[in-house]
Amino acid sequence: MANKWNIPDWLEQKLIKSQKTCAFCRVEMKDYSHTKGTPGDKATWEHLDNDEKNISQANIVRCCSACNSSKGAKPLSRWLESDYCKEKSISRTSITNRQVLVFLQKNCP
Repeated sequence: MANKWNIPDWLEQKLIKSQKTCAFCRVEMKDYSHTKGTPGDKATWEHLDNDEKNISQANIVRCCSACNSSKGAKPLSRWLESDYCKEKSISRTSITNRQVLVFLQKNCP
């Protein structure tokens, strides 16, 4: 059964196993179950193109709730220019997550 974002179980499990750190700031994330609020290191789902209907391995990554909250619905390329990213030293050159790098290369030249 898919989660509330309709991410298929196989993809959810694959990403949970392979992405233990935030796709952007690389903080080690935790899976808080039954926690009220959103701790900054809580693992969340991010649709790189902001389209919740685009449920593909190329579009979905795990990131910390702090980065997810900061990014919101901003396009990825614009968010990377934000004060938040500057303060956290997040940039095209600091990101190591392959899915994010491929997305940037294809969609944000």
